[in-house]
Amino acid sequence: MATIKPRLLLALMETQATGGRRARLCAALREAVRSGQAVLGERLPSSRHLAQDLGLSRVTVEAAYAQLETEGYLRRQVGQGSFVAIDMNTTAPRKTDGPLRLAGAVGARPGLSARGQRMVETGGCHEPERPRAFVAGSPDLQAFPTGLWRQLLQRRLRQDAASLMFYGDPQGLPALREAIARYLGLSRGVRCHAGQVLVLTSSQQALQLLSATLLDDGDAVWMEDPGYAGARTAFSASGARLVDMPLDDEGATLDAARPAPRMIYLTPSHQFPTGRAMSLARRLAFIAHARATGAWLIEDDYDSEFLYDHQPTPALQGLDDLGQVVYIGTFSKSLFPSVRLAYMVLPEALIGPLVTARTIYDGHPSQPMQAVAADFMDQGHFAAHLRLMRQLYRSRRDALLQALHSHVPWATPMDSRGGLQMAVRLPEGSEQACTRQAAGLGVATPSLSELYHTAPAVAGWRLGFAALTPDAIDAAARALGRISAHGQYRG
Repeated sequence: MATIKPRLLLALMETQATGGRRARLCAALREAVRSGQAVLGERLPSSRHLAQDLGLSRVTVEAAYAQLETEGYLRRQVGQGSFVAIDMNTTAPRKTDGPLRLAGAVGARPGLSARGQRMVETGGCHEPERPRAFVAGSPDLQAFPTGLWRQLLQRRLRQDAASLMFYGDPQGLPALREAIARYLGLSRGVRCHAGQVLVLTSSQQALQLLSATLLDDGDAVWMEDPGYAGARTAFSASGARLVDMPLDDEGATLDAARPAPRMIYLTPSHQFPTGRAMSLARRLAFIAHARATGAWLIEDDYDSEFLYDHQPTPALQGLDDLGQVVYIGTFSKSLFPSVRLAYMVLPEALIGPLVTARTIYDGHPSQPMQAVAADFMDQGHFAAHLRLMRQLYRSRRDALLQALHSHVPWATPMDSRGGLQMAVRLPEGSEQACTRQAAGLGVATPSLSELYHTAPAVAGWRLGFAALTPDAIDAAARALGRISAHGQYRG
């Protein structure tokens, strides 16, 4: 049985102008099937061989194969391989109906909408289910005061079980909104009242809600480059036209010659993933540009609680006098991921529309979790917990810096002032080879270059350290030290 040639996929990938490696490989595979260059029943190379031939990680190829199986293009059989599962010249795919619109298909099941297909093609957003070296962005849950949280939960259920088990305010529990507004005013310089706070289940939900309510197909959204992939996913799935903003020493660059924006997405206090802080002059320039163009500024303040060597820069929202900044924050890192609590601070004009739109999604977050989070903040436990975690994470940041210096001197930290992960620069052209060797040693090294789009990509990794003990950090760095600077295993 014939096997699709890797050089064909490589050529098709090169025709894809946008998207990360996984998205481009998915698009190449789809095009091979749609164009008849890969026919029904044809076997694809194993993920290991294809990863080697294309210079990709095996994880990337596995994810692409799994995505295409979900869509109905492929079928996979353990011990036998992956096979093309559809003939585009027939009326239906074999064995499974994928989310396809087949021209001229009689009696075919309805396919996805254009927006639905875009959502699927982004690959979605996936978080690690367990911390390990060096998975990015995982907090240390061993240090969380679980006993205290349990006590607060039991007390709330004794006092308010009936009301907490019923439907809640779609804007969020008033007590929690009050606590969030106070906290942001004191710690981040955010100017707001509780009525402007909208409680959500995640910052990703916030981005999806903003996309659905503020963007139409073709609207320009300015994005930092490199930048947060979850935001790109939300905005591109909505049909927006993404316009990349390369970085300089002051943060995202502002160029009035770009298409007029409907929305500008920024991480100004701790740029994702480089860690830079945006200068005050650049912040004011973005506010002035938003004022002139009528654009919404989206400030994602994803980990401002964890800056170690400097005081956090006050929020961009506090500089806004005309109500054009939407501020996003989350408790996933500062409390724990499964608490499923995040929030937006909305300009007055957006409160009613966004609260109404939110009711279409999931109504409201868990009432008990909101109540306990409010008590946790009001009673001073949140501030105490943040102080402890800042000290703990700073010590682990220092441990990673020392371990890299000792064992992996060819990995250069880009900025280490804060956060739960550290971006490191690798020798040019070495990332893919080093990543493959690291995976073989059992060490996760999330890609840095995948987050670049039109700006020249920087070879590197995003090394998560917050959930790791110093011994675990050192052991993982020692393992990486067995790789040469160009990805060759030294044993």
